Amino acid sequence: MAAELPPTMRAVQWASKAGGIEKNIEINEFTPLPSDAKVLGPDSTLVKVAYSSINPVDYKLPEFGIYRALKMSNPGIPAGDYAGTVVATTLPDLSPGDLVFGRSDPPAFGALADYLVVHGKENVVKIPEGVEMSAAASLGVAGLTAYQCIAPYVNKGSKVFINGGSGGTGSFGIQIAKILGCRVTTTCSGANVEFCKSLGADEVIDYRTTAVVAYLRRQGTSYDLLIDNVNSPELYWNSHHYLKEAGYYINIAGAITLPHLINMVKVLYMPTWLGGGTRAAKFLRRKSNAKNFAQLAQWIEQGRLTPVIEKVYNLDDAAEAFARLKTGRSRGKLVIKVSDN
Repeated sequence: MAAELPPTMRAVQWASKAGGIEKNIEINEFTPLPSDAKVLGPDSTLVKVAYSSINPVDYKLPEFGIYRALKMSNPGIPAGDYAGTVVATTLPDLSPGDLVFGRSDPPAFGALADYLVVHGKENVVKIPEGVEMSAAASLGVAGLTAYQCIAPYVNKGSKVFINGGSGGTGSFGIQIAKILGCRVTTTCSGANVEFCKSLGADEVIDYRTTAVVAYLRRQGTSYDLLIDNVNSPELYWNSHHYLKEAGYYINIAGAITLPHLINMVKVLYMPTWLGGGTRAAKFLRRKSNAKNFAQLAQWIEQGRLTPVIEKVYNLDDAAEAFARLKTGRSRGKLVIKVSDN
């Protein structure tokens, strides 16, 4: 295997967060290969990356400075979502040449590069025949997050409210909830109302013309699950008006800032008698799960789930892709083509 690998690889790297990592991204044509690329450890897979997709966590961690505590490499190679071809593996169920997808957990990241070493058997799954690599590459964070904040908490007929339905996680969430037999209400801007309806949403609220929380209070619907892709504290603190006592509020968003962390502590730990909420709340900590990934891929293969990809960028345009991601206005996922594979 060692003789077949080049001495270096092409990769996107950032070495500074000043002004945002999108202003510091560069293409390094001579990036060293991952340190364990030639001698893989247990449960490891060397992948020739074809596509990656980017997520807010890819810039939030380094920009907040958490990368120091997490021992994130500097210069760093961003992105965890990937799809590509197995070059070598120590997993018994995989072989060189298999097409795979999954996620490289932080602080490793590293998917915006020709080669990626994926650690753990839960982070790498075969791509079913007929599923495009670009579609599989979009599942790592957004698809998995949507699945894990919906599937364990609903039954057929459950009523689900998704705050923010037009982004990556929201567009997956609407479809997954409908596949599982739920009634879905979501929010978005007026420009995306028809888009969210096309994904299967039963009711769409234009947040620019409607005060969402006030509307939910007036409406009187009792939801089984509230998913907050936007990070609206008001949505939780008023949830006793529209979330069933046995329901859950799940937050998956939020800036890594002191006010957000303080609110998170209040939501999770403040008792009701001290002013805490009266409904169960969770801040989702997604965990790579091969069975979850396989289910998502199977739904794509069956034509039941369609990853929404706003644009596929070339690797040279990674900075542009991150700038677009940071606007918070992208429709669905932003995918980056890493190589022709």
